[in-house]
Amino acid sequence: MTMLLLFGSFLLFLCISVPIAIAIGLASMVTIFVVQPVSMEAFTQTMMQSLNSFPLMAVPLFTFAGDIMGRGGISRRLLNVSSVFFGRMTGGLGVISIVTCLFFAAISGTGSATVAAIGLIMIPAMVAKNYDKTFATSLVATAGTVGVLIPPSIPMIIYAVAAGVSVTGMFSAGIGPGVLVGLALIIYVLYYARKNDYKGDDHKYTLREVLGIFVNAIPALLIPIIILGGIYGGIFTPTEAAAIACFYGIFVSVFVYKEVKILDLPYIAFRACLLTAPVIIIIGISSGFGLILTITEVPTAIADFILSISANKVIILLLINVLLLIVGTFMETNAAIIILTPILLPIVTALGVNPIHFGLIMILNLAIGFITPPLGANLFMASQISNTKFELLMRAIVPWIIVMIVVLLLVTFIPSISLFLPKLFNIPV
Repeated sequence: MTMLLLFGSFLLFLCISVPIAIAIGLASMVTIFVVQPVSMEAFTQTMMQSLNSFPLMAVPLFTFAGDIMGRGGISRRLLNVSSVFFGRMTGGLGVISIVTCLFFAAISGTGSATVAAIGLIMIPAMVAKNYDKTFATSLVATAGTVGVLIPPSIPMIIYAVAAGVSVTGMFSAGIGPGVLVGLALIIYVLYYARKNDYKGDDHKYTLREVLGIFVNAIPALLIPIIILGGIYGGIFTPTEAAAIACFYGIFVSVFVYKEVKILDLPYIAFRACLLTAPVIIIIGISSGFGLILTITEVPTAIADFILSISANKVIILLLINVLLLIVGTFMETNAAIIILTPILLPIVTALGVNPIHFGLIMILNLAIGFITPPLGANLFMASQISNTKFELLMRAIVPWIIVMIVVLLLVTFIPSISLFLPKLFNIPV
């Protein structure tokens, strides 16, 4: 009765276009008033306690850092460095786009920001070199998914808080899957470019040009080294790294590259608050939602039901992947993580799956949702940037989704892809 009322009212509110955070809260309140599984006081106290979290402070800070670095000309300098290495090869512009997305993901922490920063430059450049426009647009949209896999990643922080695991462990575990996604996309680009004869750039860089590009890009290239090196070196926590990223982003963008004015900083900070406020609200309300689930033992009931279907680990993981792919198509990533983690984590841990490994499985599934119609956020962003009809992109994105699913299966069934680096750095997993 409780589960039917809770999820039924939640789906009803979503169907009538109630914002997801409000829908979760209203569904919780309806359930409390009708069934009374917990008191309203306990519900509100849980909400407030969930927000009293040091790791959560990293969310608005990394959002601010990623925004100011994106505006500060850093993406253009990273593209110039990539061009030196990959510009002359067949399909070079496509490879440059993917490699730069990998670098920029280590700065922005989000998918849509990566698509916007790289797509504005690279999609017109590829079209000018006779790349098919829908191919170029879908390429950048897919490459932007690494924004939530390469640390620092906001969804990783959200999962770490929801699952009670180490943020540093999640960050280190994300590097393997993120790089694997990048390599898989590059392989597909090289195949497609050779098939369609997409030539590389004819420009030959002189030694002086190469040195100039690298010297100009040093402040940008140092950003992931400072952030990730400091975290894994035990110099500072991920939240402290976020604060340092903000300071360094201001310094580079305002005083080194001089592409952001000091007067712009209040607006960028305000925009970061606007972007993160819905996430924080969802986290708080979803914690109260999770309390009701826990008290009524809904996760246990769902786990027992799924495990009753089969005791085979492979089949259960495949079923969970299908579920997450469907959810990622229709639901906002952070909300999906907060709602589904307490439900699915007991199931996979009962099967012997490491919680950090499962976190990467979940995030990669939801990242594929960024490019899956009808609600793919990266796909919409890329469509707007390139002025390409969304209907055309829905067909062009299919091969990229297949590539991503192949990587997903590898990450799901080869745990060492995710857990190799945490074990190498002796990070508890």
